[in-house]
Amino acid sequence: MKYKFDEQINRVGTFCTQWDYVQDRFGVPGLLPFTISDMDFAVSPHIYKAIMKRIEHPIYGYSRWKNNEYLSAIVNWYQKRFHCNVNKEWIYYSPSVMYSVAKLIQMNSNPGDGVTLLTPAYDAFFHVIENNGRKIIRCPLNENRQIYQIDFENLEKCLKYSKILLLCNPHNPVGRVWKKDELERIAVLCKKLNIFVISDDIHMDIVFKGEFTPFFFEGVNSAICTSPSKSFNTPSLGGSYVIIPDRKLGEAFEKMTRYTEYVNSPAILGVISTIAAYESEDWLKELLEYIKGNIEYSINYIKENFPDWDVSFPEGCYFLWISTKRHNVTDEELQNAFINVGKVAVMSGTVYEGEHRLRFHVGCSRQKVVEGLKRMKKSYDWLKEKNTYEKND
Repeated sequence: MKYKFDEQINRVGTFCTQWDYVQDRFGVPGLLPFTISDMDFAVSPHIYKAIMKRIEHPIYGYSRWKNNEYLSAIVNWYQKRFHCNVNKEWIYYSPSVMYSVAKLIQMNSNPGDGVTLLTPAYDAFFHVIENNGRKIIRCPLNENRQIYQIDFENLEKCLKYSKILLLCNPHNPVGRVWKKDELERIAVLCKKLNIFVISDDIHMDIVFKGEFTPFFFEGVNSAICTSPSKSFNTPSLGGSYVIIPDRKLGEAFEKMTRYTEYVNSPAILGVISTIAAYESEDWLKELLEYIKGNIEYSINYIKENFPDWDVSFPEGCYFLWISTKRHNVTDEELQNAFINVGKVAVMSGTVYEGEHRLRFHVGCSRQKVVEGLKRMKKSYDWLKEKNTYEKND
């Protein structure tokens, strides 16, 4: 490979959430983390050079995002990668994807209104709905042999009690990439019931199976919230963007960010990293190949060493959504073993309302994946021995 994804870079002491603050979520310092959605890889050399060039200029004054380089980078990326035409006038800057989600919920519903959510779901979605005074309308995904499908009959029922559908594509944590025909069925329902669709597409470039389709459907009022930060590992540089085809809503969003919230002046390194990211397609291609190798290694290891766990290859995202339903332990017992025996931090599925599940993050070096799986195996074996002893006692 041209790029050094096997290189292990020490992130401790960089104020990074995954390594420096693992104790905040797991209660114990020094755990090997497979947690928050950033990667342990260096950014592409093209991004790094672009950032360093700007840093070398010693003045860091106010900046603008409404420039041809930034907007063209986004438009060209959608055309090249998704064969999708995006008008520059549809694009609006936002400080983060979840900021956009929160504001679009506020702008397209009233307190007490329902927001439909396909569950299990990204944990921030539950918080953003409830903390904005809206009701979560849960539409559980159907699961059969580790494959998740939308229950369209139930979805229609849920949407009747909602003003908004909050979509995630690819879907974190289960790893589905919604097919075009699935999105078309969603669009038909939302048009029929006058539902506003917010699509969080932040993992849109991390796709292994099938093709990613942006949610643009005639007659359906919608907005796409996204950023290159997940795919190109730049979340701490700040910035994201929203694509809003409806001119009136787009102008209202921009007015709010400029004159009400005062967050419209972007972090310049976020703007520059977005432009450079969308010129780093060769790096992304190798990244996907490397992560695919991590996934294959992990699945084989799990099948050989965890006989009562189940896992399948995700269509998108850099997570494995592991089922521990056949393992006769509680989620709490498993987490306690990971933390106290294996000294490893793995996200429990309960965070996403998925019981007897684990979300294992493989956006890191192969060596870290191997070590993490060994620590999970140590925890697993300890639990087996403990349960056998207690049964025979």
